[in-house]
Amino acid sequence: MSSKALSRLVNLRKHFQHTDKGDKDGNGGCYLKISPDVSEALSRGNAVVALESTIISHGMPYPQNLQTAKEVESIVRENGAIPATIAILDGVPCIGLNDEELERLANLGTRAQKTARRDIAHVVATRGNGATTVSSTMFFASMVGIPVFVTGGIGGVHRHGESTMDISSDLTELGRTPVAVISAGVKSILDIPRTLEYLETQGVTVAAYKTHEFPSFFTETSGCKVPCRVNSPEDCARLIDANLKLGLGSGILIAVPIPKEHAASGSLIEIAIQKALKEARDNNVTGNAETPFLLARVNELTGGASLAANIALVKHNAFVGAKIAVALAYLRK
Repeated sequence: MSSKALSRLVNLRKHFQHTDKGDKDGNGGCYLKISPDVSEALSRGNAVVALESTIISHGMPYPQNLQTAKEVESIVRENGAIPATIAILDGVPCIGLNDEELERLANLGTRAQKTARRDIAHVVATRGNGATTVSSTMFFASMVGIPVFVTGGIGGVHRHGESTMDISSDLTELGRTPVAVISAGVKSILDIPRTLEYLETQGVTVAAYKTHEFPSFFTETSGCKVPCRVNSPEDCARLIDANLKLGLGSGILIAVPIPKEHAASGSLIEIAIQKALKEARDNNVTGNAETPFLLARVNELTGGASLAANIALVKHNAFVGAKIAVALAYLRK
């Protein structure tokens, strides 16, 4: 870790220090909690991978969500990095969850608030429980100096977004937060070409891993070319390092295609998406409720094939992301 990043981490600990007095006198007692293994890794400049928590609370039912979360964390550890699952529990932003906290979040499920950047202050102020989305996970990762974040897929411009203006805050976060997001692209329920146009407007570097084509979440191809191809974790590390050293201030999206053996049928998924989109419009499902509704409905319509593919791609992204984090830590030491 650079001296600047280490200084920031020390200052953060001082700024967010918890005090019993704050809890007792009703002043909020807000503080930032960093798990011991994440804190030690950051202090030593070792590899850390940030993980979101909405996939745990809203992505699948208990206990499958808990099992998947633990398996993803294990993959990160097995490949040389420390996992830092991020969530807000009782109003406390937590960077890295222990087994008890993971269990609690998995049990809470959708009772935990889906928390984007706009929701952070409210969840903290009300001492609520928040499962972080891509935008809020990026915010907290950047705050403590974690440059690599793994997720399934990011949000984007919704289909018919030119009329509804429904555009995920993930995209604006990528434009202003210097964290590399390792994902399988954008969720296939979204408008991929318009999402890529919006990312270009935001000045976000979009790279594809071992391919020239942007993946389509459940399938390897989308028909959209990318301006940047990276062929190894070392390539990714150099890209991230250059972005940080230049102080561009924006994030990087590294799109990793789902492995061939786990790719679902593109036509089957597309038919399900079109049906789910119509149902969402007919039932006036909008805002941050739309994506969970669509993903759940597509899973039902595909007989569980889409969820199985989703879990497989998250695990693959964790494998690739951990390798990238290790390569970056080595490069920066």
